[in-house]
Amino acid sequence: MSNDFDDATQLGSIGHNPSVPSQPGQQQPAFHTPNLPEQPQADEDPEGTLLSAHGTTQPALLQQSAPATPNQPRFRQPMPQNLRQPAANPAVAMPAQQPVQPTQPVQPSQPVQPVKQSQPVVDTSMMTAPSKDITEFHEKFAKLVDNVSQVVVGKEAPIRQCATAMVVGGHILLEDNPGTGKTQLARGLANSIDMSFKRIQFTPDLLPSDVVGVTYYDQKRGEFRRPRRPDLRVHRAFADEINRASPKTQSALLEVMEEQKVTVDGVTHPVPQPFMVIATQNPIEQLGTYKLPEAQMDRFLIKTTIGYPSHDVSVNILKQVNVTDRAATVHPVLTGEDVLRMRNISETVHLDDAILEYIVRLVEATRHNERIQVGSSMRGALALTRCARVWAASDNRGYVVPDDVKNLAVPVLAHRITLTAEATFAGNTPEQMIGQILEDVPAPTLGANA
Repeated sequence: MSNDFDDATQLGSIGHNPSVPSQPGQQQPAFHTPNLPEQPQADEDPEGTLLSAHGTTQPALLQQSAPATPNQPRFRQPMPQNLRQPAANPAVAMPAQQPVQPTQPVQPSQPVQPVKQSQPVVDTSMMTAPSKDITEFHEKFAKLVDNVSQVVVGKEAPIRQCATAMVVGGHILLEDNPGTGKTQLARGLANSIDMSFKRIQFTPDLLPSDVVGVTYYDQKRGEFRRPRRPDLRVHRAFADEINRASPKTQSALLEVMEEQKVTVDGVTHPVPQPFMVIATQNPIEQLGTYKLPEAQMDRFLIKTTIGYPSHDVSVNILKQVNVTDRAATVHPVLTGEDVLRMRNISETVHLDDAILEYIVRLVEATRHNERIQVGSSMRGALALTRCARVWAASDNRGYVVPDDVKNLAVPVLAHRITLTAEATFAGNTPEQMIGQILEDVPAPTLGANA
């Protein structure tokens, strides 16, 4: 095969004009290709070796087969498009007739992080070793939980929630089936702390004066007297079967649960600190009961359940069948001053801005859900924030992490929302809705901020 035919084949390309062969003695214009490495000129190209560069980083440039005169500059022609691959380096200059090849698309393996704004990063610079105060809090909290665990065996989660509510200064509602240990848990917590305790058995004929106290006129002395101290002027008030009392009697607790004081005959009396209301109710029996109003439900810091014990725990309880009152077997391990000291320590726990943003997003999600008629109030956001600090200190940490918020979101927020009729008929529960919101709202990630 002749060399002229090979030259015509190498210089020809689809969609491009073939180069005009040079005439002897005629000066050809040179392509200005900056920073192109010079390749050694080959005398001949037998068997088409110029295509051996196919598949390299840059496409091979064919040399002109016509001999060049000493004064004639050499230039390279591009490979035909049907024989070469797209250029990996788009910075190489191309002839004017050839369109610029597009850059390669971003590979899927390259990290792309567009969700950084929806997932704020928690600054870990404050996450140092726990201080002496946090260690003291952790030891006292663990001592209280272990003591109450002797009364209600195998139920650490609700015991920790009750202890958290007591340290925060809030109130707790225990709602469960009969015989699950609600009263035992309340009495066990009361006996574990050396403070005053009063139990009020709520009945349909209970009056508000039976709860807050009353004054009467003493004819002998000619003055009004108070024969006894109001039942609520104690450190811990146990309202057993609270939903059996009338709404008028239940409303007597609204002032003391929110403002920490009671008013009797126009005289306001502050309650001692720390103060806590522990209430129980039966969710399955509706005869002779009254549903708690939403205003009172919102005043409970935590609503939780106990549940039935496991198989092994049930066997161990039966082995101690002679113990009739387990709450009477425990003794105080803390004092009222210890509880106030723990409350002051919990207020020093660090709260990152990303955690606060996460709590607000959770509460706002309850207000914009189509299956929730009434979302959580700002009181719920404050309650979740305070409980998260105590929960973090109980784990011997001086800072709050997203898991602290997740562990407390259901018991703190579920009883504060009201579902729509459609969601109720569909079988949804407030606890399920809060769990779904926890899955939908992205949690902050732990990392050091630059």
